[in-house]
Amino acid sequence: MELYYMIGVTERKKSQTLLDICKELNMPMVLTNLARGTATSEHLSLHNLDRSEKAVVSTVTDAAGVRRLMRQAKLKLYIDIPGNGIMMAIPLKSVAGGRTLAYLTGGKALEGGKPDMDFEYELIVVILNEGYSELVMDAARAAGAGGGTVLHAKGTGGTRGEKFFSVSLADEKDMIYIIAHKDEKAAIMRSINEQAGPGTKAGAICFSLPISSVAGLRAREEN
Repeated sequence: MELYYMIGVTERKKSQTLLDICKELNMPMVLTNLARGTATSEHLSLHNLDRSEKAVVSTVTDAAGVRRLMRQAKLKLYIDIPGNGIMMAIPLKSVAGGRTLAYLTGGKALEGGKPDMDFEYELIVVILNEGYSELVMDAARAAGAGGGTVLHAKGTGGTRGEKFFSVSLADEKDMIYIIAHKDEKAAIMRSINEQAGPGTKAGAICFSLPISSVAGLRAREEN
């Protein structure tokens, strides 16, 4: 059985609808994180806008659950229309943990299946020092990235982690989710590392995850 980590990003005021959908579909282990958009301060001031308040809703499900959740999000949140949020599925290699695993597998021990690894998009996850999200996003946009979503976090790294990454992982952190086309990912990650990576005030480290299906992105403009 193929297993997926589903992530939905929507306006905070609409997040309850997404939570209700997950409840109706009996999705296990639904988590909610408060987040914000990454529009620049100049853009917000120019258009007299407030910073976009977001919520990130996530759960683990199988391939059938991905299809059901995507379908309901499109029907009730119009998630397939750009501007109404984003829904993505990330394939998992293995899942362990009590009720969630039992729900998905009927009580059987299970590792995730082996999905097709030819993905069009990837999720870039950036971990950085709190307060430097605009610096990171400026670097990402310079390499072709669109928007992103910022979550707050707190590191728990020890002395060895601090020395290896040249930053204190136990400080307050921000996390940024950026969806990138597969042929733009490397340039975006390289730009973040060069302009906002370890040794800078942002102290950003980043990695990427494959996205097997996604809804809510604007059509890519081809040259």
